[in-house]
Amino acid sequence: MLWKALPKSHHHYKRPSEYLVEKSPTSTRLTLFWRSVFLGVEILQRESVLPIIDRMAAGSSFPKLLVYDFRQDDPKKCTSARLRKFRLVRSLTSLKRIPSSAIVLNPTSSRTLSHEDRELIQREGLVALDCSWNMSEDVFDRNIPGINRRLPILLAGNPTNYGIAGRLSTAEALAAGLILTGFRQPAEVILSLFKWGETFLSLNQDPLEKYAAANSPELSALEDEFFGLR
Repeated sequence: MLWKALPKSHHHYKRPSEYLVEKSPTSTRLTLFWRSVFLGVEILQRESVLPIIDRMAAGSSFPKLLVYDFRQDDPKKCTSARLRKFRLVRSLTSLKRIPSSAIVLNPTSSRTLSHEDRELIQREGLVALDCSWNMSEDVFDRNIPGINRRLPILLAGNPTNYGIAGRLSTAEALAAGLILTGFRQPAEVILSLFKWGETFLSLNQDPLEKYAAANSPELSALEDEFFGLR
């Protein structure tokens, strides 16, 4: 894939058009060409994914996914913005709009998400809080409505926090929550929208499989088995 051959600096990934220098009419035309190419790829991807999403949403296999965005991240790197674009999540305009019986992904919760939460997610939905990890302490200290659950320990596959335990993007967190509660297909649709989606799955293949099969009291021991952090 072309992007892999391009230079990288401190995990910052650029589109090919950003490496083109606009100093002459020729280079300007080339820049515009690349932008049109990638716009076309985006449109084709959207047209290929949206029918699948619509079919799944019409059935019972796609739970309601909600996101409250604190708007602390660069919009270009915001994974929840991409999920909204593909109609995979609905935006919440206020924390007060979180359904009282929905499962809310909160890394500071004392309760860990497990397959036992599947029925609630199917009926009430799954909520993610999109914020910057650098400012997350202030966010998660709030009294957040809903039924709060933390994800068991997983490694980030996104380029910003690659390999760091627990530092998942919003898309990774939602996908993980879905996999752990038996909604594998919607999770794979979410991750298919990101070039690092397969990386997240491969990094966490064994933990995800074991976590998904475990009851809530067994999760702490599994976390210690895989990561030795407890």
